[in-house]
Amino acid sequence: MLFRAWEQAPEATGSAGAGAAVAGVDTARVVDHVGVAHLLVTRHALVRQVLTDPVTYRPDNALDAVTPIPVAALRILAAHRFRLPPTLANNGGVDHPGIRALVADALHPKRVADQRDWLAALVRRRVAGLDATLDGGVPVDLHAGLAADLPLLVLARLVELPDAPVAAVKDFARAALELFWAPLDADRQQFLAAEVGRFHRVLREFAATGGGLAASLRDAGHPPDVVVGALFFLLVAGQETTSQFLTLLMHRLIGEPAVLAGLRDGSVPVADVVEEGLRLEPPIVTWRRVAALDTTLGQTAVAAGTSIVLWLGRAGRDPAVVESPDGFRPGQPGSRRHLAFGAGVHRCVGDQLARMEATTVLTEVAPLLARVRVLRAPRYPDNLTFRMPDALVVTREPLS
Repeated sequence: MLFRAWEQAPEATGSAGAGAAVAGVDTARVVDHVGVAHLLVTRHALVRQVLTDPVTYRPDNALDAVTPIPVAALRILAAHRFRLPPTLANNGGVDHPGIRALVADALHPKRVADQRDWLAALVRRRVAGLDATLDGGVPVDLHAGLAADLPLLVLARLVELPDAPVAAVKDFARAALELFWAPLDADRQQFLAAEVGRFHRVLREFAATGGGLAASLRDAGHPPDVVVGALFFLLVAGQETTSQFLTLLMHRLIGEPAVLAGLRDGSVPVADVVEEGLRLEPPIVTWRRVAALDTTLGQTAVAAGTSIVLWLGRAGRDPAVVESPDGFRPGQPGSRRHLAFGAGVHRCVGDQLARMEATTVLTEVAPLLARVRVLRAPRYPDNLTFRMPDALVVTREPLS
């Protein structure tokens, strides 16, 4: 788990630390690296309760920087005219349903399904190339060679994203994830602010003239900042998280030979494998809310203004939900009750897109995964919310 900020929590409800929260305590009071207190929620039922009650628990802090951005970095963002008004994940206002409806229409399940054949052909070509390289005795990076850019390419077709180099978009997305969700020093914040600010300028130009989703938002009367904000969030949540999940899932499956054998002979449905992967290896491990009023969560009194960290990854392993919380058991009862996509009015609008991409990729890559060995497992930066794997280097196992 990428949850380092909470490993040494000094106070847990009913016990002595965050370790107890992992063992079964519903909530823990924790203090982050800059001294800000939060209420960590671990139980599936309580996490879902918070996510589905936007009146008591508002989304206003969902995109707040974990490390407060200093003046020097703010000046860099201001020089690029960076603004990020509430649009999707952090929008508890009256305009949220309208914005969400337009995004949902762009990512409609029928439009998503229409991309499957194109994606399958692309993945098949890439897997064939990776397979040939491995047969030649050369290791390959499954993250860079397969998972990293596929969701971005699909998203670009669906919402007519700006014509920017793939590497530039990926660098921007990862910079944004780090700037807003990682513990950082001031020098790093300034570097990331420049990276994010530069790409925000590109998005602003596209928002004014682009087609697809940008045009739909403009035609609905949304101001330029809202159009930019929607595109900004999609470029993070709409593709970067899925590329992370593909790498996480492939890494996990290399260590699950029985599941891979079932995929090959058809006895294990690929959709069940994807859902179990989402439960056990979600790319987003936490999400945030803020209490709008004094309330009680489980047995814990919660004061208005309390920052709440919802441990989505731990909720997926709640023994009250699944019989085998830590085992990879596709199709087990409760497997699909994970909260990898959240819940309620802010549930991920791209869930069907992510599922289509994952099932398509897994169908094509499963035979390759059954014959490789990991040379270099993914490494994960310290980040409150996102896993952000950097590589998955494998080599070919000889046929026995």
